[in-house]
Amino acid sequence: MHIVKVDPRALKDNPDRTRQTKSTPQADALLLATIKAVGIVQPPVIAPESGGGNGYIIDAGHRRVKQAIKAGLEEIEVLVVDAANDNGAMRSMVENIAREPLNPVDQWRAIERLVALGWTEEAIAVALSLPVRQIRKLRLLANVFPAMLDQMAKGDMPNEQQLRTIAAASLDEQKEVWKAHKPKKGDPQVSWWSVANALTRKRMYARDASFGDELAQAYGIEWVEDLFAPADEDSRYTTQVEAFLGAQQEWMTQNLPKKGIITESNNWGQVELPKRAERVYGKPGKGDCTAMYLDREGKVQTVHYRMPEEKKAKDKDVVGSDDVGTLAKPRPDVTRKGIEMVGDLRTDALHEALSRAPVENDTLMALLVLAFAGQNVRVDSGASGDFRWGRRFGRHAAALFDQQGKLAFDSDTLRITVRSVLIDVLSCRENATKSGILALVAGDVIGADGFLPNMGTDDFLSCLSRPALEAACKDTPVLPRQRVKDTRAALVEHFKEGRLVHASALFAPDAAALGAWLTENSAVEAEGDGTPADQDELDGDGPVEPAHDFDADEESFEEGDIPDSFREAAE
Repeated sequence: MHIVKVDPRALKDNPDRTRQTKSTPQADALLLATIKAVGIVQPPVIAPESGGGNGYIIDAGHRRVKQAIKAGLEEIEVLVVDAANDNGAMRSMVENIAREPLNPVDQWRAIERLVALGWTEEAIAVALSLPVRQIRKLRLLANVFPAMLDQMAKGDMPNEQQLRTIAAASLDEQKEVWKAHKPKKGDPQVSWWSVANALTRKRMYARDASFGDELAQAYGIEWVEDLFAPADEDSRYTTQVEAFLGAQQEWMTQNLPKKGIITESNNWGQVELPKRAERVYGKPGKGDCTAMYLDREGKVQTVHYRMPEEKKAKDKDVVGSDDVGTLAKPRPDVTRKGIEMVGDLRTDALHEALSRAPVENDTLMALLVLAFAGQNVRVDSGASGDFRWGRRFGRHAAALFDQQGKLAFDSDTLRITVRSVLIDVLSCRENATKSGILALVAGDVIGADGFLPNMGTDDFLSCLSRPALEAACKDTPVLPRQRVKDTRAALVEHFKEGRLVHASALFAPDAAALGAWLTENSAVEAEGDGTPADQDELDGDGPVEPAHDFDADEESFEEGDIPDSFREAAE
């Protein structure tokens, strides 16, 4: 490798040079002015002509040599290197990339030339410090119609998504589309959006398939890898839409649960449930049903619902003519569906908190008292013949007995059993199981708010009125839109990675309602039930002392032990 002075006119162009796309007149004029002012700053690279010739060919610096001739220079300095066995293919490409990035078409042509000379994709990637995936992406340009490639080589490039769509189509399809969308005379650019849109075919992705390879083979589905997709995701897809949907339907049929149905989605993409069905937004219960359907993307979706209990017909007052002029009530902030959803979410959060949140022993006992004061609790006498409640809680009581049938338990067993009873009793659902305000008190005490899920979903936000929806935008960068659905969509997008807990779902009970409940239940009425405790209190002898002094056993109780008096009673 050495520097010599030569006549630029004696140098020959390399027919295999990497940069074949012509530079702009402005770039050439700038280079010419620079050479006239200060000369050639970096000498071009030349190599002896292969095949026994006596001349030299240019490896790098074709533009510099050309502009030096235009500047009238008689001699220029050049760097002479040994001839490469690939005619300088890799050296030329590396030099051009380092100087100024090649456009994708030139890069692809250079890569194809190297592959033809025996280079592997991996070796090219290592030499150019590029990912192998990038090399493979560029090689996809081999699937582009030649006339489109020529247009791209002029600098009129589609974006990556458009290029991906074009390369995925067959050459025949590209040819037909190019006839209709190629640029007219005087128009230097192509509407690549129109080209890509005309070649777009519906894709069904393997990552959205619930079925496995067996059903895919049965339906003749062939997966194609999308090399333009991110490397960390399954990018396989098929354009066999009917076969994909058929395999999804068969998978649903094979995996349908006992109390399940296969249904469809409506024009808005929402699931169609049986008439009068109530969708369950929290955890499903044993008696709830399952509905499976395909969404707009062909994904299998599962929802749960319950059918309402049959209600006895009640006599209703006939509306007279005087009621005709009654004004319609304004829409509430939260619809009935939203209230039911809140009830489900609250109940799930309360049960989750009762299962996992740390609760002190005395608080646990207090909650047990609250639970059995709820409006959903009923205790029947043996004469009623209704033993459903006894059987329901019998399994909890049975856990307190040993194998010999004696009442024997440790503190851990008692705590677990009490929590299980509370989960069975306390409910915030808007039906006959509702515990009322005491369930909210219990949830507030044990921090059940922290177990509420993200309510910034389309399902819940669609249950809010416009004022309530706009109020949810507070403390967020989301601004209310003119249309309610646009505001809702913006909130859903904002809370996709966050968490919204609507005020209507919080467990803190209304102070006025709680005060009314306390007033109603604090006064001890003389109901004449004949119990000694009531009689003593009514006679003015004061309240009956408790059979056990809890203060005396407070230390042992906090340590997880059962008070001695409890043990004695158990024995």
